[in-house]
Amino acid sequence: MSDAVINGLAGAGGGIIAQLITYPLQTVNTRQQTERDLKKEKRKLGTVEQIGQVIKNEGWERLYGGLTPSLVGTAASQGVYYYFYQIFRNKAEVAALERSKLGIGDGSVGMLSSLVVAALSGCVNVLLTNPIWVVVTRMQTHRKTSKKSQPDQMLSTDPDEAIVAAAEPPPFGTSHAVQEVYDEGGFFSFWRGVFPTLIMVSNPSMQFMLYETMLNKLKKRRALGKKNNNGVTAGEIFLLGALAKLGATVVTYPLLVVKARLQAKQVTTGDKRHHYKGTLDAILKMIRYEGFYGFYKGMSTKIVQSVLAAAVLFMVKEELVKGVRFMLTNKAKSKPP
Repeated sequence: MSDAVINGLAGAGGGIIAQLITYPLQTVNTRQQTERDLKKEKRKLGTVEQIGQVIKNEGWERLYGGLTPSLVGTAASQGVYYYFYQIFRNKAEVAALERSKLGIGDGSVGMLSSLVVAALSGCVNVLLTNPIWVVVTRMQTHRKTSKKSQPDQMLSTDPDEAIVAAAEPPPFGTSHAVQEVYDEGGFFSFWRGVFPTLIMVSNPSMQFMLYETMLNKLKKRRALGKKNNNGVTAGEIFLLGALAKLGATVVTYPLLVVKARLQAKQVTTGDKRHHYKGTLDAILKMIRYEGFYGFYKGMSTKIVQSVLAAAVLFMVKEELVKGVRFMLTNKAKSKPP
């Protein structure tokens, strides 16, 4: 089994576990990003308060709205990303060794090469998996009507009032979200938000560049301190992953908000300030009506969710890679000559 396949499968497994642990935070964060209170009349709720509000008004299951396609998307994204990352990384290492033979460099992959490798892997990942995340965003931002909070509306027999009272008629599953997206713009509507998402490949690019730089420095320090010992523990990988994701998230968060706004259900009637025709239109309207604050809505929640998810992902991935390689090595040794 090649390193690319091992890393791809390990990345998919680590991504699924991280997703399961942090999904409620991701749902709340997506709602925070897509909230369009232009007059800022609503009191800002904290993350814990919002989680409680969702459970009270819509049920705890809404915190896991879109979990199934999200798990599929996570497995696909991590698998595709790590698979192509390893392929491009191997090519970069070969190129670095060839340059070292010519007296250029020390034979190791530099920071710029690592950034390019991560960016190329991210672009492939985005183009292949964007439709999944459009569906996930729709399901996360779907709000179930609360019977307790709207008794008058529930008694109404006017169908127009019922439409206003609830964004979509329950239940709202994956098939409903797919149909809604397709009805709005056809096949290409599944690639809404792809432009800011492509720009956002700088997030994992920066994340992996920071992670590998810190990891290599730690291994070198270990090797110098103790002969033939450059091992890193799962706890240290957890911390390095968290620090790398924190730095990348702070820089690229505004693009994440724009992407979420474009992928959420668009308002086609009423206040046109809530309707975005494209990436540039969304950016200009957010600056005009919400100010730069709008680009950082829910950032604290995202930092907690992203850092925790990345740390778990890196830790689980590295342990899975070690485990698979150990099993393959033992299997090879056990074979008769």
